[in-house]
Amino acid sequence: MARIYSRAKGKHGSKKPPVKKLPRWFKLEKNKIEELVINLAKQGYTSAKIGLILRDSYGIPDVKKATGKTITKIMKENKLYPDYPEDLLNLFKKAVRLHEHLQKHKADKHSRYGYQNLESKINRLIKYYKRKKVIPEDFVFDIEKAKLIVQK
Repeated sequence: MARIYSRAKGKHGSKKPPVKKLPRWFKLEKNKIEELVINLAKQGYTSAKIGLILRDSYGIPDVKKATGKTITKIMKENKLYPDYPEDLLNLFKKAVRLHEHLQKHKADKHSRYGYQNLESKINRLIKYYKRKKVIPEDFVFDIEKAKLIVQK
């Protein structure tokens, strides 16, 4: 979805190495890792940020290989995952910032075009999550509603 409005081709990007098992030097237990995830989620971190913290500070290479569950699944089991998916929330935040910018700078045509593209990206993602029954069927994107969701 990232290259839909640019002229870039291909799927180049960083990818995890195809290693199926944990390294020998890794010694943390499954329940310790789950406790770390729960504590970081209670502090208000997103699942992506939790993964970065666990990798950089605690030396956990891959939570899914260590515990058998993803960070998101651990958060959902303990009712710590937000109401809306993380990627949708990030797009809401971006839309709110861009909308505030456009309120101050009315003649900024380039940003207005970017905002239109962002809105269509949000609507496509909402359509996908409605199909998967992650968000309610009657949810419609509105910038005022997005501001309220982002403030939570």
